[in-house]
Amino acid sequence: MLPAHGSNPEHLIKQLDMAVPEKLIDFSVNTNPFGPPAELQSVWQSLYKEIADYPDPYAKALKAGISAQEQIDGKQLLIGNGASELIHLIARMFQGRHVLIVDPTFSEYRTTCEAYGCHIASFQLNEDDGWQLNANQLSEALNGKDAVFICHPNNPTGVTYSQETLLKVIEEASNLGVYVVIDEAFYDFCIEEISMSKYVTDYRHLIILRSLTKMYALAGIRLGYIIADEAVINHLKRFQPHWSVNTLAQKLGELCIKQTAFVHQTKNNIGLERCRLFPVLKDLGYRLSPSKVNYYLLREETKKSARPLLRFLIERGIAARHTDNFIGLNGKFLRCAIRTQSDNDQLLKALKEWKSIC
Repeated sequence: MLPAHGSNPEHLIKQLDMAVPEKLIDFSVNTNPFGPPAELQSVWQSLYKEIADYPDPYAKALKAGISAQEQIDGKQLLIGNGASELIHLIARMFQGRHVLIVDPTFSEYRTTCEAYGCHIASFQLNEDDGWQLNANQLSEALNGKDAVFICHPNNPTGVTYSQETLLKVIEEASNLGVYVVIDEAFYDFCIEEISMSKYVTDYRHLIILRSLTKMYALAGIRLGYIIADEAVINHLKRFQPHWSVNTLAQKLGELCIKQTAFVHQTKNNIGLERCRLFPVLKDLGYRLSPSKVNYYLLREETKKSARPLLRFLIERGIAARHTDNFIGLNGKFLRCAIRTQSDNDQLLKALKEWKSIC
């Protein structure tokens, strides 16, 4: 029973009955490897003064900032205590109903929907198809469903789908009265514009899920939001606890959404490292998912399990993300983050060494 998420690699290492290395690079977590924006480091003292009072239960200032940035009505926004809370609110909305999940993907959709008694079906993507989404096949699978979860860019593959493909699914779902939940937690790592948020006004059954901690390396803060039709937002609000989003999260969120230059630089840096890494890894004989973001799947052609490689990397101070709990991956792959050049060089060195001895 390995940990269900990346990050906190010491838990994974202890579960494998291994010693935690003195120095460890965490490739299992896929937040921004360059850390938070520099501007955030200069405001900690003023933020400390904010926590004496209760937080704004409506997160009005943050909501106004996101509303202006996304050019949507504030009534179409719901701020939450991280994507995890928002997934719980969505799952509760479909309690006991029929849900389709596009796999392999983030395990929280399934575990949370199971907790609310949903009847879950899986639509599985295939490595041989480049992990791409077939709109016709998915549209057929929507019959009898109340909602479908699509992670875009997908976690753990890092693959994106064309807007034409997603629109076809959204239109068919709308005709059938099926809600489409698109998790865009990593959309801002893509150089291309891939968000479907602009279609929320046209499709009342479309729900967009976002995270504000991946890009800004603030996973411990817990902050995310939903973009959806006002009626959906009002429905979800009924399930959300009062003061769900703390003051520090709100204030940091207000600062983060202004960091456009930081986001642009991160995209470029990640893109350059991805272009540098992938050809080398392929030349070494590893198979990779065609990722467009800051993580990717890696496996060896002939190996049935990535567990030996996972242990080998840990012994060399590198923690990768296992894939035992991803539907359809069955532990054959590792998910690796794209980190700084020096960190990535350490990973390359270890993967070259593995090839020379295995």
